[in-house]
Amino acid sequence: QVQLVESGGGSVQSGGSLRLSCAASGYTDSKYCMAWFRQAPGKEREGVAAIVGDGRAYYAVSVKGRFTISQDNAKKTLYLQMNSLKPEDTAMYYCAAAPYCRPLEKNQYNYWGQGTRVTVSS
Repeated sequence: QVQLVESGGGSVQSGGSLRLSCAASGYTDSKYCMAWFRQAPGKEREGVAAIVGDGRAYYAVSVKGRFTISQDNAKKTLYLQMNSLKPEDTAMYYCAAAPYCRPLEKNQYNYWGQGTRVTVSS
């Protein structure tokens, strides 16, 4: 059973930065798709960034150029570096994993963490 535990959320002012981490356990295949999703109150969960088995990264248009997804396979940890944060980035952020995926489509992912909250004030 794959387990994902997010950390690193918090409250920042507009223009600030945060780095989210997701510690993964319960699988050994480094080719898994790993992704970050977010859900703001009253909105659908949306894909933010994903990294697939060959190392390619995919980003939502709204975060491209501001967020960077990366992973440390040895530590089985996924990261999301978030810079130039905006109030509209405020959401619960979730880590997700799947053996195969279409990168930013939430119904492709089998495993989810509990989320970490990010609040950006203006």
